[in-house]
Amino acid sequence: MRRPVEGDVHVHYGQIYVQSDPDSYGPGLDEAFAGQSAGLCGAATAGALWLNTGLHTGEVGFTVEVHDHAPPLESSWEDVVEVSFRPASADSALVEWAGEDSWDLGLDETDYRVRYCATGMDRARAADTRTAEEPQLDRYLLQFWPAPPEPDRVLKETSRTAAHWHGYARDLPPPPTPAERAEAERRARLAQETAERERRLARERREWGGRLPSDALRTVGGNVSGLRDFDPGLLHALDAAGPAAQRAVALLAARRACEVAGLTALDWVTGALTALAEGRPLPPPFDDDARMWHTLASDPACPDRTVGRAVPPERPPSQDSSSPGTGALSPQEAATLVVGPARAVARQSSPPPASDPAAAGQSSPPPLPDPGRYGLFVSFGPPDPSLRISQPHAALPAVTGAAARDPLRAAVDAVYAAVVTHGEDWPALLAEMASLCREGPARSPGRE
Repeated sequence: MRRPVEGDVHVHYGQIYVQSDPDSYGPGLDEAFAGQSAGLCGAATAGALWLNTGLHTGEVGFTVEVHDHAPPLESSWEDVVEVSFRPASADSALVEWAGEDSWDLGLDETDYRVRYCATGMDRARAADTRTAEEPQLDRYLLQFWPAPPEPDRVLKETSRTAAHWHGYARDLPPPPTPAERAEAERRARLAQETAERERRLARERREWGGRLPSDALRTVGGNVSGLRDFDPGLLHALDAAGPAAQRAVALLAARRACEVAGLTALDWVTGALTALAEGRPLPPPFDDDARMWHTLASDPACPDRTVGRAVPPERPPSQDSSSPGTGALSPQEAATLVVGPARAVARQSSPPPASDPAAAGQSSPPPLPDPGRYGLFVSFGPPDPSLRISQPHAALPAVTGAAARDPLRAAVDAVYAAVVTHGEDWPALLAEMASLCREGPARSPGRE
């Protein structure tokens, strides 16, 4: 026999527990005693024991013994009950109310018979509370020994307090059967899954302007979420317009982005727009991202245009860059940064020298850039309104996006890049895109 607990333990609300399930806080009072005739030691929930005491709050004498065989019952105990118990894990402990303290019991994961003995319950209940200076009022003995499961029993009943708890346990409705418990768990799980699905759909419906997206919109990828922040209705219209209209919108968005960025004066850009209009693959340098960006950086005719950041409708359209916390940059600092779509955040740290063959108009293709000359600008939180977008860098992804194999993806990516390129003037652009969705591609906007 061993005694893992011996001495005073603190009780509150007349309760102390044995817990062994690390994933559970233990049962409620009714759960612990449902179906029992003994009301002092609740064992109706697997892996847990609920132990009632006479004292409401304070120290009680408490001993726990673990035996190899059933110990003899001492006649000095006033109230005695027995229950069966099997730990749910190798970590069994006597635990005070709210987990204020605990004692490891070292029980094996096997079936035990448990005897709970009490003395002085009525005296302690009448006193209600015991201070540290007052003498002990009630004491308890909790004994474990290996034994197969048996029904709970009241071996001895003396106090009115024990009688009250026995009556309470016997008046409880019987516990659910395993089949009823499994069905209740299934229904609760189904209700939780249904509620979560409804919450997810409601959130998705709000994000998509009050209606759920089609499977095509859900899976199209690209910059669909970015464009959705500006105009979810346009996305629904694009989806319904069909491939021909989607291609027309993609082409128009690419053209408008290049126009506002001043790139339509560059032959290598207009050649790409012509290829888009004729349904041909994009010509060099648009067939390689790195070469495309290097060509943009090395072309002396490339305009240096910037625009204010495009802000979705739910955000404030502008903010004073001098206000505290915005991290405003000086115009000189802002000019050194290029902010655009994900593929347009890299920019050479310095322009090519005038003697560069590409800058002098040589026919040989420009050398691929040194990756070490590129930088990445990453921001967290709300965008800094003092930063301005490089329109040429924002416009080129509209051209490459419009060439996507999937017409819907082409329209989504091209329009989003055009929104970034237009900056604060994005509402007029999206109105034109919506008009084209309604009218269809008959007017061939790419050839205007």
